[in-house]
Amino acid sequence: MDIVIEKFGGSSVGTVEKINRVANRVIRTVEDGYRVVVVLSAMQGETNRLIQLAHQVSPEPSTRELDVVMSTGEQVTIGLLCMALEREGYSARSYTGLQVPIQTSTMHGKARVEHIDRDKILSNLESGTIVVVAGFQGVNTNGDITTLGRGGSDTTAVALAAALSASVCRIYTDVDGVLTADPRIVPDARVLSRITAEEMLELSSSGAKVLQIRAVEFAYKYGVPIHVLSSFRDVSGTLITSEENRMEQPKITGVAYNVNEAKLTIKNVPDRPGIASKVFGPIADAQINVDMIIQNVGSDNNTDLTFTVDRTEFQNSLRILRDIVPQIGAQDIVGADDIAKISLVGVGMRSHSGVATTMFRVLAEEGINIQMISTSEIKISVIVEEKYVELGVRALHNAFGLSEEHESIEESGPQSLFRS
Repeated sequence: MDIVIEKFGGSSVGTVEKINRVANRVIRTVEDGYRVVVVLSAMQGETNRLIQLAHQVSPEPSTRELDVVMSTGEQVTIGLLCMALEREGYSARSYTGLQVPIQTSTMHGKARVEHIDRDKILSNLESGTIVVVAGFQGVNTNGDITTLGRGGSDTTAVALAAALSASVCRIYTDVDGVLTADPRIVPDARVLSRITAEEMLELSSSGAKVLQIRAVEFAYKYGVPIHVLSSFRDVSGTLITSEENRMEQPKITGVAYNVNEAKLTIKNVPDRPGIASKVFGPIADAQINVDMIIQNVGSDNNTDLTFTVDRTEFQNSLRILRDIVPQIGAQDIVGADDIAKISLVGVGMRSHSGVATTMFRVLAEEGINIQMISTSEIKISVIVEEKYVELGVRALHNAFGLSEEHESIEESGPQSLFRS
């Protein structure tokens, strides 16, 4: 009997009625002949409520104790689901991340999964028991409860799928699947029936919110098929696999955006070996992720170094860099947090030319100035003023024919994706 992982997010378990609906969904999978491991998030809004409680007690709670508080939300939902399954005559057993155990790194709030002990889960599955695991949490080598960051239940589910060699990891959410664009911006955005894990990874890193990026990284690394499905509608959803088996890949498979961006520029940086290390070393030590980087070398052997970070890290990055600027002999540090990133993603870029040209032309026709450009094999990203992001996404979605079911024959192909 194959193992199937089924993960349900906060909107899917937000009430007792919805938990009963999840129980019925799980029972159908069991009746189809699968051994099932369920991963649950906390009820919708519960994690935010717990964080608010913690901050009412202490303006700056310790990350260790904050993890203890936040991890309780999932304990409620896994217990309730087991009760619902047992009421229907099925054997079910709930486990927290500590009980499995799911071993993680020591960092609180952003822990990474390092190892999963399969024995307890496999023993339960072999005896016909449905296993229900709390998402978003684990335990470090000190025996402390850790959490995996927002959206961490996705990572728990995919990591379990990899550890248990599951045939598929089903992610149930409040949308019908992975979409070609955010439907709040593009009403005619289309659900994709299929997408590669590589494309999904690029889209997640560019702002698509269907899946946590670390979950996609797990799937990509270990070859775990993910099926994104609606908790509320009987639709086919989106299958995310490592296969690229479409006869003719479209140029574009997704338009994504991210408004949580900030830009920093260090002016007149001396152009000599080791400078970049001195700039980005302290940034990395502060656990700040850098996204796009551009370096412009002038004729006077000085350079302007520009890079982007998450907007929540903008002030912290400025503070760190103000100390570094005089140390490296640079002139000044300036920044802006009113920017956004728009990205086009598609494995078809490998074999089709003209995507960048079309993108730049479309944005220029809308009067949108491009501040930064970054490319990879299957992605093109640009930084623009935040106020233009919706206009830019709509224009690109239309230009590349992404609402169409068939392959577009224009200079910009079809299919594409983002998420709501």
